[in-house]
Amino acid sequence: MTHTQIRIASYNIHKARGVDRRHDPERILQVINGLDADIIVLQEADKRLGQRLPAIQPELIDSETDFRLVDVSANGISLGWHGNAVLVRPGVNVAGVTRLELPGLEPRGALRIDLDIGAGLSVVGTHLGLRRRNRLAQLQTLCDATQDSAHTVIAGDFNEWSERAGLEPLADRFETHSPGRSFHARRPMAALDRFALSAGVEMRDAGVEQGPLAKRASDHLPIWSDISVPHVKATD
Repeated sequence: MTHTQIRIASYNIHKARGVDRRHDPERILQVINGLDADIIVLQEADKRLGQRLPAIQPELIDSETDFRLVDVSANGISLGWHGNAVLVRPGVNVAGVTRLELPGLEPRGALRIDLDIGAGLSVVGTHLGLRRRNRLAQLQTLCDATQDSAHTVIAGDFNEWSERAGLEPLADRFETHSPGRSFHARRPMAALDRFALSAGVEMRDAGVEQGPLAKRASDHLPIWSDISVPHVKATD
C-alpha cells in the first residue's frame, strides 16, 4: 500500500506575546517558517475579548510566509474560531471546514479541516479547557464529530498535565502521542501539546522545537509530527 507523508505542527502562540512580554507577530512567523510543516494548527491566534481581533494580521502571514490562512472565521475579523486557526502550504487542498462547539463552562471550540491527502485526512485543531471534566466531554465531542472520517489527526493544546489520565475518550479510536515537554517555553515542565492519530495514520517522527527563538516567542513551544496517510481507506 502506498502512503503520503506530511508534517503537521501545532503551536499555541499566546496571542503572539512572548515570555519577554513583547507582542511580536514577526517573531512567531519566524518560528513557524522554521518548522518546515505542511499544515500548522494554531491556538490563541486571536485576542480573547471584544471582536476577537487577530494576534497576527493576515497580510503579515501573506508577506512573511508561504502559508495560506484557511478561512475559518465566523465574524470576518478573526484569524480563527475560538482562537483556533489553520495554515497550509500551497498545494494542500482543503476540501471542507467544520467549526465545532465544545461543551464546558468557558467558551471553547475546535476546527475540523478535511484535506485531499491520500484516502482522505481530517485534521482537527483544538484548545481544550482548564477543567478535566470539561476536557473529557470535549474529547468525546471530537470523537463523535470525526466518526465519518477515513483518517483523523487531532492536534493542539490538550491542557492535560497527566501522562496517564484524562484522555480516556480517545482510547478506542486514537493513539495519543506527546512529542515532549512544551510548556512553559522558558523551562518546559509539561507535555500539554499533543497529537492523537486514528487507525491507519502512522507516526514516523515527532518533536518539540526548542530553538532560542521559540523559547522567547510564546509561553508554549511548538510541536511537530511526520505522519503517513494511506491511499486506500481502511476496511472493517
